[in-house]
Amino acid sequence: MEKELIKDLKNLVGKDKIHSYIEDRFCYAYDATNNFFLPDVVVIPRSTEDVVKVVKYASGKNIPVVSRGLGSGYTGGSVPIKGGIVISLEQMNRIVEINQQKKYAVVESGVVASDFAEEVKAHGLFYPPDPTSLEYSTLGGNVAECAGGLRGRKYGTTKDYVLGLEFVTAEGNVIRTGILSSEDDDLYDLESMLIASEGTLGVITRIAFRLTPIPPYSETVLAGFEKMEDAAQVVSDITAAGVVPSALEFIDGDTLECVMGYITVDFIQKSEAVLLIEPEGEKEEVQSDMKKILEICEKNNATSIKSAETKDEKEKLWQVRRSSSAALLRLAPTKVNEDVCVPPSQLPNLVKGLKEIGQKYNVTINTFGHAGDGNLHVNIMCDRNNPEEMERVEKAVEKIFEVTLKLGGTLSGEHGIGITKSKFLKDEVGETGIQIMKKIKSAFDPQGIFNPGKIFPEN
Repeated sequence: MEKELIKDLKNLVGKDKIHSYIEDRFCYAYDATNNFFLPDVVVIPRSTEDVVKVVKYASGKNIPVVSRGLGSGYTGGSVPIKGGIVISLEQMNRIVEINQQKKYAVVESGVVASDFAEEVKAHGLFYPPDPTSLEYSTLGGNVAECAGGLRGRKYGTTKDYVLGLEFVTAEGNVIRTGILSSEDDDLYDLESMLIASEGTLGVITRIAFRLTPIPPYSETVLAGFEKMEDAAQVVSDITAAGVVPSALEFIDGDTLECVMGYITVDFIQKSEAVLLIEPEGEKEEVQSDMKKILEICEKNNATSIKSAETKDEKEKLWQVRRSSSAALLRLAPTKVNEDVCVPPSQLPNLVKGLKEIGQKYNVTINTFGHAGDGNLHVNIMCDRNNPEEMERVEKAVEKIFEVTLKLGGTLSGEHGIGITKSKFLKDEVGETGIQIMKKIKSAFDPQGIFNPGKIFPEN
């Protein structure tokens, strides 16, 4: 069967696009989790037509199809747990159009997010979503997971910038929506269904994005606190004051200490928690917002406040936040990374709850993330080769989700459900919600060939 599959695919799209050696397949068997499932074959298409041919073939043979960008996900969303065909869109990486007058762009799914942001900036425009994986994630993956980012509080997430999609259905048909469609689009909002669908409804091949003018002015400050609860209260107070900074990032003390040993940061004092805050917009408005922000920080017992005076200083402050994830690996061989999200007003309660969970289960929990929209990356530092420790980690994760939902939050702010969170989905959406989602999945993908085993819990 495997030899026939490889032979057929080579005949369909050309042997240069087919990778069947085990060394090649190994590279597409995992993502940022430690989950590992070997595909039967990897196809690297160069066009939508290639994708259509592969999907039609897979549909006729009832073979699983998993579409993939660069594999930066944290929930196992792109790993082929049922084997089958991995369609890696990495070579479909053209920026097709940037329209400066109408402020939109059209791209293929394999474009790297940072490359796109830089090209847009070179055209005098701005694409706000900036996930931490900006330099090693694709725009197709960002859409499939609805990636957020450090600017999410003010600008929203990926879904707020999608103007249209091109995707391939399970039958191998090409559907275009929004500004990519020449038809009357006053119908079902198909593109919204594809966003955050994690490759379970179709293979996204092309995307149209809304762009904005470049913000003319910004100010950046890093504030330190002796208590995490004080930092969390600042976030709640800034929200209550009606101030909407473009970035409002939280880093706990242990993570900060790791960062201080990872990069050179002689301008930071050791703190229990720090907030990186950046308002941007018109100069007068930004200065007014920053005045309020500093007053709120001081009211909540800030022990240090470092303002960026130059572009270089601003970049150094941002380097602290962007280094957080990598720096944490100095603490333990592995980490379990969750991205829970609560209303910003509940952030103090979430931070308190995480501290209690860490103590109860004797696990090390390090936290950083997009505090402005209540989205924290909760990292449990551990050794996956220690069964007793991993048992405690599993219990801690369950409790984290329980606390998050009680606070009116959601299991995932931007990482998706994949396989790591699927068994908890019912706790959030209920049995009725699960059944409705399954009916949508069945309507798009009757045979269930697209990314099987994801999102929905399996026995």
